[in-house]
Amino acid sequence: MPGFPSPCPTPIVAAATGFILAWTATPTEAQHPPSDIGSRLMAEPAVRQALDAVRANEPEMLREQVRLCEIPAPSFHEQARAAVMKKHFEELGLVNIRVDAVGNVLGERPGRSPRPRVVVASHMDTVFPEGTDLKVKQEGLVYKGPGIGDNCRGLVALLGVIRALGQARVQTEGPITFVANIGEEALGNLAGARHLFDVELKDTVDRFVSIDGSGTGFVHVSVGVRRYRVTVTGPGGHSYFRFGAANPIHALGRAVAHIADFEVPETPRTTFSVGRVNGGTSINSIAYEAWMEVDLRSHDEPSLRALDAKLREAVEAGVREENARWKGKGAVSVAWKELGAHQGGVNPADSPMVQATISVTKALGLPIQIFPATTDSNIPMSRGSPAVTIDGGGDGGGGHALTEFFDSTDSWKGTQRALLLVLALTRP
Repeated sequence: MPGFPSPCPTPIVAAATGFILAWTATPTEAQHPPSDIGSRLMAEPAVRQALDAVRANEPEMLREQVRLCEIPAPSFHEQARAAVMKKHFEELGLVNIRVDAVGNVLGERPGRSPRPRVVVASHMDTVFPEGTDLKVKQEGLVYKGPGIGDNCRGLVALLGVIRALGQARVQTEGPITFVANIGEEALGNLAGARHLFDVELKDTVDRFVSIDGSGTGFVHVSVGVRRYRVTVTGPGGHSYFRFGAANPIHALGRAVAHIADFEVPETPRTTFSVGRVNGGTSINSIAYEAWMEVDLRSHDEPSLRALDAKLREAVEAGVREENARWKGKGAVSVAWKELGAHQGGVNPADSPMVQATISVTKALGLPIQIFPATTDSNIPMSRGSPAVTIDGGGDGGGGHALTEFFDSTDSWKGTQRALLLVLALTRP
């Protein structure tokens, strides 16, 4: 997931500050689940059997986590991993299994009633390009490999829930749609989740759970994102004979210097980064083009808009200063391309969705760790729909790096938490 920390930073209090969406309960959300829904569920024999199955299955789930992780799945190139997930859905007895128009893999587990419909999703894509060495190495309980936590752990937690529910023959009130989705990372721009809510499952989702990464925390505060490629162009030319012409790289450098000096609020947390810079043709040429890619984030929409405005001012200042330096000779100009944008939001701490998540977390003796992040839950949250993103268990670090690792100590508890939450949410 873009920006999902692992391990998680200092937890924030459940009543998050910042941009709060107007939230209205759907008909199936109107009744709050009992505050002790987690412990009530654990007292039911079939649920207890399912939880035991989760723990017993964990060695095989860990082996599958490694197998999935070694299948390349850059954003929009998840087909090989999707084929494996589809086969698992078939073997685990889901129905109406299909691959939708964008590549999401969906399968359903019917309930006694048609509503509430719970959607449980886990993204397949990684930030690592084709050709990356994805071989996973194991040292005791620790697994090391790119993507081993984010999001191969989420995928096997999803599979673990399906498998345990089937083994224990648990019947749910509402149906569950399980999804292995595409396009969560980087320039994927939450494409898979966006398609679910705009097309494939439009107006049919009552509650949404995303399982993403390692750990035991959860997210009900979604971080908004703006991403741009900013391109500066000019006439270019020979570095000696055309000296004196405005230089796109110099203009971009001036802009980056202004960006680096931005002051942003700590609360609500607001961030910026120039992630990539490129341009030029040779060492002895004045570039005719240079570009940078910029990432802006905040879970407070007004703060994000203000940062966006500052970015535009900084870029215009860089271009203006470069042109003024050379008195308009061979002037440069700028063009913008939006690479991705999704709004932040919050499901209130006292909402049924969040309270159910807290209840099942407490029932398993796990710590309550709540923090903001950008995940697939951004899409439903930005529409005012009930959603949370939960970690998949275990612990880990080095997300989005070649040195990523996953500590499998008691990792089965993450799948147990996911199972309990899904069962709680399928009840009217």
